[in-house]
Amino acid sequence: MQRELKASREDEPRMQPVADEELMLQVRSGDGEKLGVLFDRYHAPLFNLYSKIMGDRGASEDLVQDVFLKILRYRQSYQPGTPFRPWLYQIARNARIDVLRKNPRKQVELEPEMMQSASHADSAEQEQESAMLHRALMQLPEEKREILMLARFREMKYEEIAELLGCELNTVKTRVHRALQELRKTFRQLEQGISGAGPGARAAGLAPRRQEP
Repeated sequence: MQRELKASREDEPRMQPVADEELMLQVRSGDGEKLGVLFDRYHAPLFNLYSKIMGDRGASEDLVQDVFLKILRYRQSYQPGTPFRPWLYQIARNARIDVLRKNPRKQVELEPEMMQSASHADSAEQEQESAMLHRALMQLPEEKREILMLARFREMKYEEIAELLGCELNTVKTRVHRALQELRKTFRQLEQGISGAGPGARAAGLAPRRQEP
């Protein structure tokens, strides 16, 4: 009997998570509870993105809350068939731009946990490399820091970034390449002042991320 019950359970179809687009259509139709599901899915990615770009946890949390308020307020602007993630990140980008226009960004240091290091060396070396990467990243121009965050740390496809930024695919590839070059250059300049840093640029995860064509 137990074997039969186990076999019947295995034959039952597994529940697939509801697609973001379907959830957003339900939000658009007035089902506010589904916005909570989208919030749970995207709160951490948005918060991490804002934190790494702005270096301010409090402002990042406020922006995430503002993004979802805007989604609820302007839910009727979402059109069926629109990919949800690029649509969401467009709202997130516009919200950040609005904040920067009202309050010009101050240079701040990123907190260590805001950037993951790919190094598995001892903690002292790892912290040293992480701190240098933070400094190098914060020295980049705003637009280069943003595109690196989207491409490298949010792992958005170049096609999605092109749609988000309103530019051609080749333009995105060029911008990512140039931003990585500048980040490596700045990182190496910081590294030169520290003896025995080793192959830090590679350890800090600055190698280009290959994407499927």
